[in-house]
Amino acid sequence: MRPPAAAAFVCVVLAVTGLSSFFAFSPQHSGSPAFWIWAAGPTVALSAIAAAWAWREGLLKEWLSPQWGDFTRGLAGAAVLFGAAWGFARVVAPVGSAREIWLVSLYGQIGDPRTLQGHAPMVAAGVAVTALAEEVLWRGAMTELVASRVGSRTAWLWTAGLYALAHAPAAWSLRGVSGGASLNPVLAIAALGLGLVCGGMARAFGRLAPGVLAHALFDWAVVMMFPLWGER
Repeated sequence: MRPPAAAAFVCVVLAVTGLSSFFAFSPQHSGSPAFWIWAAGPTVALSAIAAAWAWREGLLKEWLSPQWGDFTRGLAGAAVLFGAAWGFARVVAPVGSAREIWLVSLYGQIGDPRTLQGHAPMVAAGVAVTALAEEVLWRGAMTELVASRVGSRTAWLWTAGLYALAHAPAAWSLRGVSGGASLNPVLAIAALGLGLVCGGMARAFGRLAPGVLAHALFDWAVVMMFPLWGER
């Protein structure tokens, strides 16, 4: 991808992701199908473009071809992500603290746990598709494009920062959900942690498959199995 096209694509991804995160976590979409459409739809569409480019460049097969040990690596990555999230919930936003509302509003947007459990196969499919799309788009294409400007050694760190920045608009939406005056940065913080762990895995292993698995397992765990707030 030529430099002007690469810069334009990066800007489009940042803008679209920012808008989709803002609308997904807006109060009017709380617990509704619109939340899932806004949260996943634009990313899946952008990842299709990224995947087409990666295929032409001969990168997609290398990124996603399974290898022995991917499951173990993915499981370890998910454990690191969940441990960090659990520590954040217990230390920064514990039950009874003023910051507990950060998690309350976040989980309120996702939907009624009984409804999610009643549609577990659909939720699992959505989690898997979204995790794959985000990894191809961000840890794959975006990291490659950023590397063309800053070098491959630090590109994953820059991309993690951009990934968090793209989710920052949700801080305003979640403030409206909680009815508070202060911003809710929990999604941007989560995006930064996810970007660092999955980006580090992509850098270490030279592939995306372990990070895709770690991402999907982590999302499933915090939404369906071991939520960080409330009872599911």
